[in-house]
Amino acid sequence: MRLMMKTRITWLEEMAYVARSPSGHALVLDGPPELGGQNLGPRPMEMLLMGMGGCTAIDVVNILRKARQDLQGCELELEADRAESDPKVFTQIRVHFIFTGKNLSTKHIERAIELSAEKYCSASIMLGKTAQISHTFEIRDV
Repeated sequence: MRLMMKTRITWLEEMAYVARSPSGHALVLDGPPELGGQNLGPRPMEMLLMGMGGCTAIDVVNILRKARQDLQGCELELEADRAESDPKVFTQIRVHFIFTGKNLSTKHIERAIELSAEKYCSASIMLGKTAQISHTFEIRDV
């Protein structure tokens, strides 16, 4: 069975577009000012990085919940380096998780991140074809 996803991108003006998701959401994308963008929304490459962060966050939180960890918060900080020439793909991506909770297990967190990176997060696995991805984390006990 083929899994298909379909979206629609509509040009608004200058370098601004509306992107409509298959789940019925819409957002504005905009190009950089040097290409005529007006900063009306995120750049497409920013969306890729944000999408990867969201994908891995969903996986990791879900895995930690199933492991019955008392997780009360999860925040990710992502940094990416891009190639200097076209196509300016991501070459390195650093993902830093900040977990908040009670008596969180380092072992469970490491395993959850590993499972997301190697098995579940489609975005990470896809971007990992061009970028070296590293993961770090910290635990804030409450």
